[in-house]
Amino acid sequence: QVQVAESGGGLVQAGGSLRLSCAASGRTFSTYAMGWFLQAPGKERQCVAAISWSGGRTYYADSVKGRFTISRANAGNTVYLQMNSLKPEDTAVYYCAAVRTLSVGFYTREDDYVYWGQGTQVTVSS
Repeated sequence: QVQVAESGGGLVQAGGSLRLSCAASGRTFSTYAMGWFLQAPGKERQCVAAISWSGGRTYYADSVKGRFTISRANAGNTVYLQMNSLKPEDTAVYYCAAVRTLSVGFYTREDDYVYWGQGTQVTVSS
């Protein structure tokens, strides 16, 4: 079992940047595919970025392509989400999720993931 915890959220002006971090417990982090989801008020949770266990494959939602970058440091049990050129519509609670897998791919569905963090609030002011 693995536990994940997000950090790095906050308030930023439109056009600014934030880097979210997700720290995971356990000694088998390198076998987990990871994802970042956001949930805006009144809306369903959706995947904005995902990464395979090796880091070799990544996914981005169309809304964040070219602005967000997902990466991982398996040695440090951490996955990151670098968010640049932030927009007010990026305002949401951001969640980190993990699933142990033998697949070389990534996962984008909420139901694919087993372990979730508590979320971190990102607010982008206009």
